[in-house]
Amino acid sequence: MSRFSPAMMSAAHARELSSAEADDLFSREMQGVAPLTRGKDRADVTTARKGPSEAQLARREDAQKTLGNELDGLSDSYVEHLSPHDPVEFRRDGIQTGVLERLRQGGYPPEAQLNLMRRPLIECRREVHRFIQDAWRSELRCLLVIHGKGRDSESHAALIRAYLVHWLEQMPEVQAWSSATPRHGGLGATLVMLRKSRAARDNNRERHQKRRG
Repeated sequence: MSRFSPAMMSAAHARELSSAEADDLFSREMQGVAPLTRGKDRADVTTARKGPSEAQLARREDAQKTLGNELDGLSDSYVEHLSPHDPVEFRRDGIQTGVLERLRQGGYPPEAQLNLMRRPLIECRREVHRFIQDAWRSELRCLLVIHGKGRDSESHAALIRAYLVHWLEQMPEVQAWSSATPRHGGLGATLVMLRKSRAARDNNRERHQKRRG
């Protein structure tokens, strides 16, 4: 739309304006109009960055848990709570009862230990898996896991102990476990017996063959 008033337009058509008169007319019409400033009078089309929503955070947490399950193969499915006053023990099929009895009595000195006190559940699972794998590769046989006892079955320590035996049962490197002796922490810790690594079994076989030879 033209910014010139109808009166001025009719006056301009009545007679031909000189160049000076046209410039003067344009200047009067443009009084009070501010020119655009380069780079500052454009619409801001950028969107503000927003943090993730609660739904996105929940999906991220689920994905991380799923990834953790895929990496270590251990399950966080629901487990029955254990009384802090009841000992735990287990041996796999084929393991002699004498091995479990000796483990229960502290006959195998722990070669390494892991402290899970006051750690989050998902961190405990990760550390237990790493601890068992590293110990087995290092050809260690007896381990001590400290988790605490707790006042009742609903305490965090009792929950960690319940999940610990749940995880240990899923790990083929573990052949037995038992609540620790009093000098090793009693019901607040668990002694774990690992099976021999393949390298250790091969070394034993070679030693027996040399003796026979």
